[in-house]
Order: sequence, then C-alpha cells, then structure tokens
Amino acid sequence: MTEPTRFPISIEFFPPKTPEGMDKLRNVRQQLYALKPEFCSVTFGAGGSTQEGTFATVREILAEGGEAASHISCIGATKSTVREQLATLKAMGLKRLVTLRGDLPSGYGLGGEFHYASDLVSFIRAETGDDFHIEVAAYPEVHPQAKSPASDMQAFVTKVKAGADSAITQYFYNADAYFHFVEEADALGVTVPVVPGIMPITSSTQLLRFSDACGAEIPRWIRLRLQSFGDDTASIKSFGLDVVTNLCEQLRAGGAPGLHFYSMNQSAATVALCQRLGL
Repeated sequence: MTEPTRFPISIEFFPPKTPEGMDKLRNVRQQLYALKPEFCSVTFGAGGSTQEGTFATVREILAEGGEAASHISCIGATKSTVREQLATLKAMGLKRLVTLRGDLPSGYGLGGEFHYASDLVSFIRAETGDDFHIEVAAYPEVHPQAKSPASDMQAFVTKVKAGADSAITQYFYNADAYFHFVEEADALGVTVPVVPGIMPITSSTQLLRFSDACGAEIPRWIRLRLQSFGDDTASIKSFGLDVVTNLCEQLRAGGAPGLHFYSMNQSAATVALCQRLGL
C-alpha cells in the first residue's frame, strides 16, 4: 500500500546573533524536523548583514540531514560577490535559494549591480543553469513600496519569467487576498506554485509592530481582539492558534500547494498548528 502524499510544508529561521541563540535554534530545529519539512530557509539581515550567520546556519541544517534554502539578496551586491556566494553554497551541497531584493539598511543608497530581484534571478540562472531551485517573494497584499497593485503584480511576473521555480508569499490573515493574487498571476501566465507564508500569532505587540513595517494587513477584528487581551499571553496564543488554523484550512481547501511557516526561531506555535491541521 502506498503512503498518502504528505501536504508539503517548509519552515523559515533567521540566523541567531549569539552562541546561546545558535544553541537554542539547534533544539528548535530538532523539534521541527519531526514535522518533516521539505526544506528550511534561512534569512539575511538588511543589506546582507548577517551573511556569515546565514551560511553557518544553512551548513548546520545540511549537516543535520535537512534540505536547506539560503536567502540571497541583491542590495549592495555585485556580480563577483554573488558569484562567490553561489560557489560557496554550491560547494556546501545547497540546492535551493530564496532570491530577494532585500531590505535597505537605514541611511543606505541603492548601490550594487542589481536593482531588482528579477535582475538577480536572471543572473543566477545564466551563471548556474538548473543547479538551484529558485524561490521568489510574492505580496498578496501588495509590497509596501510598490507604486500600485498593477506594478507590483508586474514585478512579480517579471521575477517568475526571469527564471523562478516557485514563490513564497509575505504572511497575511485574509485568504481572499491570496486567492485573488494567484488568480491574477495565473491570468498573466504565471504557472509556478505560489506557497502561502504563514505567521503564527504568539504575541500581539510584536505582530502589530512587525506588520505595520512590512505591509501585512491585520484585519480589524483580529487587531481589536488581540489588543483586548492585554498581557494575557495564554489567551493571545489560544486565539492566535484558532485564527491561523482556520486560515491554513481555507488555504489548503482552496488548493494552496503547501504552507511555509515563519517560525521566528520558536517551535511551539508551528508544532501546535501542524498538529491541529493533521500534518
């Protein structure tokens, strides 16, 4: 009897800044490997500021027998620095990249030889052929710096046509925004999988601050409920688990090709969500 196909999930980490943080993340990863993620991605700081930490974390995930994906950003990058990074990652045995424009560090001009993520995608494809599976970012609620929804969608289509294999979205709490985005991209000829990014809700202040900065919409009813709980973390986590489980169920029922969890280097919320979802 063949086993039923598992619904694919992937998990994102950020590189810790301290040895204690690295130790903690090793424990968190061991707990999350039980969910059998297809891959674990590791982010960069603004302007690629945490590159060493990113590569060190990627190296550990590969050594632990996991599939890893390294974020690679084009802010301030030159062709020769990117060539060097690709060679390092390839030598590690890495097969997957998350290719982004990246955040500008404060007081930093655009710089570098790549202005858009699509330029970086084309360059990686030209340099390395099919050596890497290339993920790009998608913004169902529109990138905060986009001139208009139409120009944002066009930027996404350009990235895909430059050679992306799939996309991961910014997190959101409104399933309709995701389905509308996918339909629109489909109408423009995008056929690659667009995997929804999922942010568990474990703290209201952190989430509200984070969302205002990255342009993710917190629906008014969720915002008001979170604010009403004050410092009651147990109620925040319980409510958050209900809301995000329901979101994931809608996405899966509507045909989403997988789920990508933003773990924030914690395991409890992602494990609880996957248990609720039968994953």
